[in-house]
Amino acid sequence: MTTTARTPHRLAVLIPVLLLAYGVLRLIDGMDGDRGPGVAWNLGHGFFLAAFLLLGALLLSLRRLVPRSTSGRRVTANTATVAGLSGAACFVWVILGDLSPALHAAAPLPAPLQLAGPLAFQGGLLTLLTLLATARPRRLPVWTPVLTFVSFALITVNLDLLPLAALTLLAALAPLSLPRPSRTVWSV
Repeated sequence: MTTTARTPHRLAVLIPVLLLAYGVLRLIDGMDGDRGPGVAWNLGHGFFLAAFLLLGALLLSLRRLVPRSTSGRRVTANTATVAGLSGAACFVWVILGDLSPALHAAAPLPAPLQLAGPLAFQGGLLTLLTLLATARPRRLPVWTPVLTFVSFALITVNLDLLPLAALTLLAALAPLSLPRPSRTVWSV
């Protein structure tokens, strides 16, 4: 197995663990009724930043896994990757702004990108996972994009659900973390 083949396996576990750490530290930071700069805030945002940088790497790894069966599938995968990376970049910019008030004051993320960025990231990742779940042979089970969507929905409902969302994402990405022969077809 090459390093490229192992990359999604490692990221499928590491990313949710980093998001879980951020979610727990976010809850700890808010226990006094205020969220803001301090040890839990800074450490949590460091984990969040690392998770989104690795999510960019995961998007690229997933793109490489999409079969090149049709030109339409390639165009869709490429578009999803660009959208996902653009959205991840928006998240990174906001996280850096949270960690550095001077950066946030000097170059805040424009309001339209604050909405479009997360949607582009989520749409890109979900599209790639769906392409892999519907590929022939199937690369992922159908429930992987469904659980990923549930993870995003939990965060949308309430950011305090981030630890639960991270565990849901871990379950969603679990098939990526399992070594499997290249000819295995996942059953539904």
